Amino acid sequence: MLTLTATPIPRTLQMAMSGLRELSVIQTPPVDRLAVRTYVSPWDPVVIREALLREHDRGGQSFFVTPRIKDLPDIEEYLRTRVPEVKYVVAHGQMAPGEVEERMGAFYDRQYDVLVSTTIVESGLDIPSANTLVIHRADRFGLAQLYQLRGRVGRSKTRAYAYLTTPENGVITDTAEKRLKLLGDLDTLGAGFQLASHDLDIRGAGNLVGDEQSGHIREVGFELYQSMLEEAILAAKAEGAGLAPPREAMSPVITVDAPILIPEDYVPDLPLRMALYRRINEAEGRAGLDAFAAELIDRFGPLPPETANLILLMEVKGNAKAAGISKLDIGAKGALVSFHGDRFANVPGLLAYVERLKDRARIRPDNKLSVSGNWASAAARLNGAVQLSSGLAKLARQKDN
Repeated sequence: MLTLTATPIPRTLQMAMSGLRELSVIQTPPVDRLAVRTYVSPWDPVVIREALLREHDRGGQSFFVTPRIKDLPDIEEYLRTRVPEVKYVVAHGQMAPGEVEERMGAFYDRQYDVLVSTTIVESGLDIPSANTLVIHRADRFGLAQLYQLRGRVGRSKTRAYAYLTTPENGVITDTAEKRLKLLGDLDTLGAGFQLASHDLDIRGAGNLVGDEQSGHIREVGFELYQSMLEEAILAAKAEGAGLAPPREAMSPVITVDAPILIPEDYVPDLPLRMALYRRINEAEGRAGLDAFAAELIDRFGPLPPETANLILLMEVKGNAKAAGISKLDIGAKGALVSFHGDRFANVPGLLAYVERLKDRARIRPDNKLSVSGNWASAAARLNGAVQLSSGLAKLARQKDN
């Protein structure tokens, strides 16, 4: 199934970005197409009159869109008294289909200068001669809806203008103000995907964790759900292609008896702490972790022991992914390593590694690697985990090379 849209709704965009749907973006505009100039301001009858007359004088047509049918009489009164130079026609969804079609056809044939309507013109309308759009009470429309309406003008080589009006007193909600500011800022050609991404940020990806939802998203948390979903998609794609799951899709389980966190007294702001956890999870390699640690020290001061442990643990996790380790248990007396699919990429190298450690290491009948050690302190356990995981990752890379 192929879906084409200028502005995917948040749920659809979230599905595409998480991999449930494939995504392709067309960013090349038609030849000689000009961006629509967009103006956001409180209702000003003089400005709107000048905009409509400017379009009329250059031989073009205009759309005048309202959010509700009961607003139409006020707009008609305004056009009759303040802009008598233009001829207008009204269309809305409560009219008979034949009457709407007749009026639309008359406007298309340029018998009228202005089409006053509700959102029935939102999609499917292509009138190259109409290049001025006035949206009354734009704060009552959604972001994607406003973008679709703006797309009704500027469909030829002529410069088009869109006027988004708010109440004269200027009192609108914070969310509406965000929507209108975004639309005013994103007036370049091909900005639909950026705008849809902002819409996803403003509205969210749907009520995934509400009381009425089934499943366990609410219990595991949205971040973990997204991670699990991504892993499941990668595994399903690999299975469909007859391949082994990519190592990037594996999430090793590291068990170590040590305090591992960013303390509240180190970073008091909860959303900021959550963002830092996400960033450290995305850091790549030792260099990325070192850079992250340097940033923490610069912003918040010397690292607490718990946070230093966290950075070491993420290094262990990166090594475990490279080595194909599914689970690593570290205790005071040693470590137990479980491999994905009970297989290791470089079996000869692993056997030589066990041989070098002599009595300290052995491969058990269940294909797990057991390594003994004297790691009484938390620091010793983490350092042991780093050494063990980096050694196994090095062996696995030798096979890959």
